[in-house]
Amino acid sequence: MIILKKHFILACVLSFSLTANALEDIPDIKYEKFTLPNGLRVLVHEDHKIPVVAINVWYHVGSKDEEPGKTGFAHLFEHLMFNGTENYNDEYFGPFQQVGATDMNGTTNNDRTNYFENVPTPALELALWMESDRMGHLLGVVDQARLDNQTGVVQNEKRQGENRPYGRVFLQAAEATFPEGHPYSWTTIGSMEDLSAATLEDVQKWFKTYYGPNNAVIALAGDIDLETAKKLVSKYFGDIPAGPSPIKKKKWVAKRSGQKREIMYDRVPNTRIYKTWNTAEIGTQDHAQLELIASLLSGGKNSYLYQKLVYQDQLATSVEAFYYGREIAGQFWIYADLARGRSLEELEHGIDQVVQEFIKRGPNSKRLKNAKTSLQAGWIKGLQRVGGFGGKSDILANGEIYMGDPHAYKNVLQTILNATAMDLKNTAAKWLSDGEYILTVMPEEESSLIETKVDRSQLPYPDNFPKLDLPDIQRATLSNGLQIVLAERHDVPLINLSLQMKNGHATDPMDQAGLASFSMSMLTEGTKKYDALELSEKLEELGTDLYTNTGLDSSSVNLSALKSNFIPSLKIFNEVITEPAFEQKEIDRKKIRWLAALDQTLLNPNGIASHIIPGILYGTNHPYAKPSNGDGTKESISWRIKEKI
Repeated sequence: MIILKKHFILACVLSFSLTANALEDIPDIKYEKFTLPNGLRVLVHEDHKIPVVAINVWYHVGSKDEEPGKTGFAHLFEHLMFNGTENYNDEYFGPFQQVGATDMNGTTNNDRTNYFENVPTPALELALWMESDRMGHLLGVVDQARLDNQTGVVQNEKRQGENRPYGRVFLQAAEATFPEGHPYSWTTIGSMEDLSAATLEDVQKWFKTYYGPNNAVIALAGDIDLETAKKLVSKYFGDIPAGPSPIKKKKWVAKRSGQKREIMYDRVPNTRIYKTWNTAEIGTQDHAQLELIASLLSGGKNSYLYQKLVYQDQLATSVEAFYYGREIAGQFWIYADLARGRSLEELEHGIDQVVQEFIKRGPNSKRLKNAKTSLQAGWIKGLQRVGGFGGKSDILANGEIYMGDPHAYKNVLQTILNATAMDLKNTAAKWLSDGEYILTVMPEEESSLIETKVDRSQLPYPDNFPKLDLPDIQRATLSNGLQIVLAERHDVPLINLSLQMKNGHATDPMDQAGLASFSMSMLTEGTKKYDALELSEKLEELGTDLYTNTGLDSSSVNLSALKSNFIPSLKIFNEVITEPAFEQKEIDRKKIRWLAALDQTLLNPNGIASHIIPGILYGTNHPYAKPSNGDGTKESISWRIKEKI
């Protein structure tokens, strides 16, 4: 294989645990909690491996707290929070960019709104000044012009979302699956009419009702200690008055009976079928078991839906099942993309067969064990990060907001690990036997306060930054010329390994664009020892991720394994690289899915640009003139690919 001959660099990041087996115990995110007199709850997790602190500020308010006729307001208000305050009336990200902050963002869902950033330790005061200023000193700068501007931004965001393929599905499903007036019967983005009708009075009422410190949680994780956290959070947030105690919505699952069908026509590349059931809310035993059921149905090539619909019968090019957990109700979703030449009736019958068989028999013991391992391993991998989505500050704040317990994740994981086949069979029967909503999306036919003395006249920029203490880089070269680069870390029981090669899709012949990416992706479709399904099953059994990447000038094969399973994972890694099977039947399956993905890409503005702009920038004969994402074109993927690989 030409791409594996030279220019190799092997990079490893090793993380060791003090326990003998990473799966014996549920990892503990240690934290301290304190509450200010104004009701602000603060969670503190110490992790001093690098001088960075993650700040996660969660407000217990989302779109479910809106009223009919005033939808989209929670998300609109999130936008207003980034437009300056009474004491810093400028674009919010500016000071953070000056101090090297990362992962800066805000998000809104049905139940909560959060704002987060990671900052170097000396910039912690700056971050707390900024967060406290928008919590306590926002309304004075929100005028009609600012409201109109952000209303336009959100409406444009709504247009962009709904103009994407399948972008109107969740709006349609929300209205169809929940009764009128249910807090989940509208989407977070809201309606155009309601957004246009938002007034300054609405803004002030929303802020005063929901953005008080007594309705918020701050999670600090990283290079921080409890004493420092108490001192700084009290200093910056202690003088912000508490707001009224918001009235919380009651649980309302709205379990359905019977079957409801709808058809939507949209600018989509192929027909997709959705099946949705209203189910238990988060924080329940059924919630955790539904997460596990979703993993068993579609989590990998050995999952029940994937194996039957995509691999064996080739009725679908992709299939997905997921549990959509929310505070007062949940939903279970399955959707699949119809393969060319197959009928919608065949596909729906195939989905129903798998679901009914699961309800009747439950999972077999091996698949159940593998799914549990895979879910827990995926969760453990999130512990490498202190901030961002799925990082430690995110996990703690999520548990406190939704369940009043930062360690709520332990109960969820324990329920998953304890679940039996009979438990899952019964839970599936309880929720998935009746009440399904079926939406088919088809292509359009062409036709009391602490006294503080905070100086709000200027931002507290840090005076200096500590030197970043990165792991020492160790290097070695094997007798065959393979370069080894090693960085040790001992905080998480994971080993990440990447084989880097100095060849990318710029080397594709002009008439064979996509060859490098397609070839690399085939490495995980079977070896001489394991076929594609056996390989996937073996990796699931170990809780290991193995994947490939291809860029313009480099390619990589990557491994993320639990320390306890590193040796067997490394053996599979070696087999994937040195003994790929490249079986014709797997190439044919991959090509079907590849072409379906190309159809999706070419309906997305960014995807279209990735195919057109390189040729304009570099000229038609330049190596970089091919589609920049490396996926090639329908014409270039039509060659006899096995010989080229």
